[in-house]
Amino acid sequence: MMIKRLLSISFIALSGAVAWAQTYPSGLIDKTVAVVGDEMITIGQIESQIKYMQASRGYYGEPVSRCKMLEDMLDSKLFLMQARIDSLTVNNEMVENQLSRQVDGMKTELGGEKGIEDTFGKPLYKLRQEWRQQLEDQSLTQQMQQKIASGIPELTPADVKAYTDTLKSEDLPMVSTRYKMSQICIYPDKAAAEMEVRQRLLNLRERIMNGEKFSTLARIYSEDMGSARRGGELGMTAKSYFWPSFADAAMSLKPGTVSQIVQTPDGFHLIEVLEKNGDMFNARHILLKPRYTSDDHVKAFKTLDSLRTQIQAGAVSFALAAKFYSQDPATRTNGGQMVNPATGSATFDIDEIKPSDWKAVKDLSEGSISEPVESLDDEGRSGNLVYKIIKVDKIIPAHKASFENDYSSLVDKVHNQKALQAIDEFISEKIKTTYVVIDPIFRGCDFARKAWKEKAVSKD
Repeated sequence: MMIKRLLSISFIALSGAVAWAQTYPSGLIDKTVAVVGDEMITIGQIESQIKYMQASRGYYGEPVSRCKMLEDMLDSKLFLMQARIDSLTVNNEMVENQLSRQVDGMKTELGGEKGIEDTFGKPLYKLRQEWRQQLEDQSLTQQMQQKIASGIPELTPADVKAYTDTLKSEDLPMVSTRYKMSQICIYPDKAAAEMEVRQRLLNLRERIMNGEKFSTLARIYSEDMGSARRGGELGMTAKSYFWPSFADAAMSLKPGTVSQIVQTPDGFHLIEVLEKNGDMFNARHILLKPRYTSDDHVKAFKTLDSLRTQIQAGAVSFALAAKFYSQDPATRTNGGQMVNPATGSATFDIDEIKPSDWKAVKDLSEGSISEPVESLDDEGRSGNLVYKIIKVDKIIPAHKASFENDYSSLVDKVHNQKALQAIDEFISEKIKTTYVVIDPIFRGCDFARKAWKEKAVSKD
C-alpha cells in the first residue's frame, strides 16, 4: 500500500517564504554546525537551501525557519546513514530527470544560466554537482522511509475497527458528498473546424510576412489571454515547459523568423522566436482554437436527446448506448463510467466535478439522466469542446466516516498513521544510538524533538 505522505526531506519541495528565526555570529562565513554519525551539516548547506527557496517563486509553502530546516536535515541524515548500512542504491535515472527539471525551473525563474550563477554565486556546473548529490541523498532517504513503512504488518479489519473504536464520534474524519457518474459524449465536426482555424492562421501569417507586426496581431487575435496582453510574448523559458511539438518548432527557428502552423493539445499556433539560449527560448505566439458552428450544437443535442429518451423508455441501457454512440474513447468501453482524473477513482467530490457538468447534475436524483450539455473534455490545459448527457449512478451524501461504509478510506488513514508512527519511532531510537553533536548557536531552537535540543551542546 502506498504511503500518501512520509516525513521525507525534499530539496525541491523546501520552498516558500522563510521566517528567519536563527541568526549567526557576526563575521561567520561557514562552518560545520551538526554531526550525525559520519554525516555533517554546514551553514553553507543550510544557506544553499534558503537561496533555493528564495528563487523558487513557483511554490508557496509554509514559512520555514533555519531551526526547522536544520531539524529536517538532521532527521534526513539518520535515514541516509541507515540506507547506506542497508546497501540501498540510488535510482540514477530518476535523479537525472529530477535534476533536469530542477535546472530548467531555475533557468525559467532566474532568466537563464547567468541568472542562476548570479543568484547562487557559483558556476552552474558546480551547482549541478551539489544538487545531484542532494537528490541522490533524497533518493536514498525516501527509499529508507518506504522500507520502514513496508515493514508494517498488513492491516486487518480488526485493526481498522480498533482504530475507529478509539475515536470519539466528533473526531472521526468527515467524508464529503461524492458522485459516481457515466456519460455519453459527442464531439463537434473537428475536421471542418480544424480546416477553418488553419485557414485563419494562414491569413495571419501572410499578413505578418507582408509587414504587419506579429505582436499587434497577437494582441488582437490570440486566444491565449495571458500572453496576448504582452503581444504574445512568453518570456525566456526552458523548452521542457512546453508541449513537445511547440518546443521542437520553436527550437528549430532562427530568431526573428515565424513558424508554420503548429498543433498542440491546446490548439493551433504561429510562433515567432525572439531569442534562444541553450535549451531555453523566448518566443511570441498566436493561439487559435477551432470554432464550431451552431449546426454542430443542434445536431449533437438532437442525437443526445434522442438517446436520452430511448434510455428513459427502457429501449436501451445507458451502458449499451455509451458503447455504440459515445465518441469518448476513455469511457465508452466501460459503459460510459467517468473516472476522476485527479484520483483515478470512480467517485468525485463536488469540487472535482467540472462546472458545466455540475450545473447539469446538481439537481438530479440518483439514476437520473441530464439534459444535453456543452462541456469540456480532459485534453490539453483547458479541455476541448464536447457535448454530453450525464447519468448520476450514485450519490454518497456527506457523512462521518464509519467502519461499515468507509473501510477503504479508513484503512488508508490507519496505514498512514502507523507508517508515520514507525518512522517517528525509528528517528527516536536512532538519536539514542547515534553520535550527534549540534553547535550551541542552535541551542535556542525550539526543535520538535527534545532529543535534538539536548544534543545542542554548550561550548564548555
